[in-house]
Amino acid sequence: MKLQQLRFIWEVARHNLNVSVTAEDLYTSQPGISKQIMLLEDELGVQIFRRSGKHLTEITPAGREIIEKSGKILGEVENIRKIAQEFSDFSKGSLSIATTHTQARYALPRVIKQFMLKFPEVSLHMHQGTPVQISELASEGVADFAIATEALDLFENLVMMPCYRWNRCIVVPQNHPLVSISKPSLEQIAGYPIVTYVFGFTGRSQLDNAFRKAGLNPKVVFTATDADVIKTYVKLGLGIGIIARMAYDTADDSDLIAIDADHLFESSTTKIGFRRGTFLRGYMYEFIEGFAPHLTRAVVDSAVKCQAAVEMDELFKDIELPVY
Repeated sequence: MKLQQLRFIWEVARHNLNVSVTAEDLYTSQPGISKQIMLLEDELGVQIFRRSGKHLTEITPAGREIIEKSGKILGEVENIRKIAQEFSDFSKGSLSIATTHTQARYALPRVIKQFMLKFPEVSLHMHQGTPVQISELASEGVADFAIATEALDLFENLVMMPCYRWNRCIVVPQNHPLVSISKPSLEQIAGYPIVTYVFGFTGRSQLDNAFRKAGLNPKVVFTATDADVIKTYVKLGLGIGIIARMAYDTADDSDLIAIDADHLFESSTTKIGFRRGTFLRGYMYEFIEGFAPHLTRAVVDSAVKCQAAVEMDELFKDIELPVY
């Protein structure tokens, strides 16, 4: 049994059994991967994948358990590599972040700039996607950190820590009737076509919950994953926009008016998560604290020890999160 074989079955499973795409990502050949998988199956005496001709069709029950164990082994191998790098040169390495457009565009630029000035020899890689995709990347060890508001709770092997709270604003053209109302009600908001985030993005669930509790069925006419896209369609007159307040820029969005919506929706909490068992290098602790100053090394280490959500809640109950 070779580590290379374990990596091949792990990556093939992660690429939805597409061996050719896996080969491209690993810069190797498709026949080479197929051969190594069959050699591993022969050695173990079980099938990891079912086949139809030359194509893999599904993972066997035994294969699911083998692949799960392989992922843990590969994670530990990566930890060993990180430990060696930390002691050989603590200032060099790489950092991979998975996050949404809103975080990448509005919350992270300052943090990343400061981090790269302090650690110029750390290569930084950013993956953008849906909250579920982001969480999967961290859960599988592809990304070091996941930063999102939604979906992190779906993955039990992630250590998740609250970073900050935020709320929304309503953006409308300058001549819109809502401009004259300082605190519009949900009923008034629901009276207009709405442009907002795709369900599952950027605290959308809080928005839906508020309308549902009020017995309202708003007319959402357009959804997008990107606040800049939402603002563009509001400017075109498609409807009123509901976006994260941090996504409104008084200079760039001077042709729109932002109306505070704190009184309408409960605040959402953005969290940072990483795979349980990950060895955190020194600069990784620094990145976390740079993004959320209350997440010091001591607090992060305490969070790692929490085994249940109730323990995590207890750890952070007396910490006042910043509000944006």
